[in-house]
Amino acid sequence: MTPLIDVMLVLVVILLVTAPLLASTVKLDLPKTDAAAPSEAPRFVSVVIGADAKLLLDDKPIEPAALAVLFKERAGKAPDTEVQLRADEKVPYGKVIEVIGMAQLAGLNRIGFVALPAAPK
Repeated sequence: MTPLIDVMLVLVVILLVTAPLLASTVKLDLPKTDAAAPSEAPRFVSVVIGADAKLLLDDKPIEPAALAVLFKERAGKAPDTEVQLRADEKVPYGKVIEVIGMAQLAGLNRIGFVALPAAPK
């Protein structure tokens, strides 16, 4: 019994000695810069292709040329921006590929396809 108590006391002493060392942190006054400000642009662009093959950006109609310009702007600000693509089942495959091509030409390579979960059987 005595050796067990000795071991426990040694462990308590080790804990008491090392705990302050683990909790200590270096206090810094970091310099300030505008470059460190977080990006205000969202990290994703939501594009919808309706059943009539019309393009919508954030539920507002947009022309393909304007969408290509927006993709280039977003790629310039944040190249890791994700394009979230929602396409109706009736949309021709070529229209979906056209939007993907616009995004890739602009430099946006992260493309996510949004779908609904299947109904349980």
